[in-house]
Order: sequence, then structure tokens, then C-alpha cells
Amino acid sequence: MFFRQAGVYHTSYAADRKLFAVPADRFMVMALLAFAVVAPFMVSSLALSSYLSPWLVWTAATLGLNLILGWAGQFHFGYAAVMGIGAYTAVHGVRAGIPWEISVVLGGVVAMVIGMVFAFAALRVKGLYLALSTLAMQFMMDWVISHVPAVSGGVSATLQAPHMKLLGQEITSEVGLYYVALAWCLIVTLFMLNLRRTALGRALVAVREKDFAAAVIGVQSFYYKLVAFATSAFIGGVSGAMLIFTFYHAVTAEQFAVNVSIQLLAMVIVGGLGSIIGSWFGAGFILLMPGQINSFIAWAAGVAGVQVGAETLAHIPHAVYGAMIILFLLIEPMGMGKLYANVRNYLMLWPFGYSRK
Repeated sequence: MFFRQAGVYHTSYAADRKLFAVPADRFMVMALLAFAVVAPFMVSSLALSSYLSPWLVWTAATLGLNLILGWAGQFHFGYAAVMGIGAYTAVHGVRAGIPWEISVVLGGVVAMVIGMVFAFAALRVKGLYLALSTLAMQFMMDWVISHVPAVSGGVSATLQAPHMKLLGQEITSEVGLYYVALAWCLIVTLFMLNLRRTALGRALVAVREKDFAAAVIGVQSFYYKLVAFATSAFIGGVSGAMLIFTFYHAVTAEQFAVNVSIQLLAMVIVGGLGSIIGSWFGAGFILLMPGQINSFIAWAAGVAGVQVGAETLAHIPHAVYGAMIILFLLIEPMGMGKLYANVRNYLMLWPFGYSRK
């Protein structure tokens, strides 16, 4: 009954195209936004800096990858490399004396330009060939970052990130860094919400469903794929920079290796292709669940009085974590976002479900 649309009639296109057409959705978003604003005063410092802040940044990165994977329907196995380009560019920019805001935007622009260069070649192919092309980008960027001292300082080097200065004010507190991560995540989320209602968003969906059919109705598939790659790369580049300045505070090649690209891909798939709320769920699940499972297993073993070795304890959570991913995909192949949509659609008419028939 909370979601029921009784008395809500969309008599115009403007009413139907609202971001949150159902009042309950607006109330939920306002409540979550209010919690996000007061979260630093309600949770511990450890939870704020180790869980909430990285979750926000990784959610923004997941939304950027979902733009190219879920909306445009194009494989991308090198998204961590895009984030790494933005991170290294922003750090070098700040160290060179460029203001932090400009350096972060510059990181996104450089990631966008390099991503577009690869996209020009990669978009000539489809399917697995496109996946291999983007994977080649990942390996090339890994080699450049690791072996070009001007970029990373050398093999296995760590490049220390300067303190963040927003509008000239240095931000070092965990609360300030959290709010910066929150602002960036909200900007990306709002952009993606509005993208669905634009001609660009509809063109991307048409290209995803069938590019030949889209071309027949006048949608230039190559152009829109290129726009999707460029926009996604920009979001990824800025998100990589945000991850360094708000969480890691130093950048290394290992932080943006191929396993991170696979992790990001898992966030999108588990959350749901083309789902905005699914990107939030997927990032939270992949990022936060392993640690929670580890803590639970250690606690359960202590309660049961079972001696569990350190090596076993390190591997059991991964097995449980993988099994949970498989279980989620078996229950709903379209991800956690679709699970939420199923519950929401059920509550929309509850307890009058017979009216759906």
C-alpha cells in the first residue's frame, strides 16, 4: 500500500517523465539523502572512512561502466585502466600546482581522450572481439603505468597524493572527504537518472537492442557508441581520481590492475545491467560483503568453539561470497536492481494483486 498509485493519474507527458513519478519514491529518496547528509554524525569514523566513502566512489565508477555496458550494450574489460589514467593525471596535476578541481576534471578529460582513441579501433568490431580489444587497452595501460617512470615513478613505485584542496581550502578530515565523495556520487547518479529521459539515452538503448534496426530509423550507431565510450571514460577518470584523494591517498599500478576491471564488471552484472539503483546495490555487495562474511565466519567459529586456521578462514568467505553471487543470478539473472523492482511492483498493487491479471 505504501507504493500504491491510487489517485495518481499521469495526464501529460511532463507528469509521466518525472524523475520520481510515484510519491513514495520521492519520500524514500529524500529519506536516504537525509541519512547520507547526517551519516558522519551517526556512524563510527571507521565505518565512514572504510565503508561509506569508498562505496560512494565505487558506485560512481559502476554507474560509469553501466553506461557503456548496460545502456549502450558494449563490452568493456579495461575500465580500471580508465580509472587509473584519471587518477595518475589528477595526482600529477596537483603536484604540478594545478588547482585540485581542475586537476580532477583534467584527469577525466585525459581518460576520455585516451578512451576515445581506443574506441575508434575497438568499435569496428563486436562481441568477444570488442571485449578483447578493451582488455588489450587494460594490459597496455598496465605496462605503461608500471614501466614509464614519468607516470608512476617506476616499477612497484608508490606515488603519494597531495592533500585535497577544494576551493583553496585543504580537506583532510574524514567527514570532509566523505562529503566530497557523496557529492560526486550524487552528481553521477543524477546524470544517469536524467539520461534515461533524453534522446541520447533512448538512442543508446536502441543501439543496444539492435544497432542495424537503429540505423534504419536514423540513429548513427557508431556516433552514439563513441559518445557512450567518451562519457563513460570521463566518469571513470574522475572516479579514479576521487578514489585516490578520498580513500587511498596514494596511487600504485596494482590499484587499477585487470582484477579491478573484473571486480567492476561483477558490480554491474550483480547489480543489474542498465539499472541505476542496481549499481548502488552491486557496488555495495561486491565491495562490502566479503569483509562482513569474514567477520561472521570468524564469529560463528568462535561461538561454536571450532578452531579455524588463518588460511582456511581467508578462503571460506570467498567461496561463500561466490556462492551468493551465483544464487543471486539464479534467482534473478537481471541482478539485484530487478529484485528490488519486483518487490516494488508487487507492493504497487498490494493487497489488490488480482487487478494485475
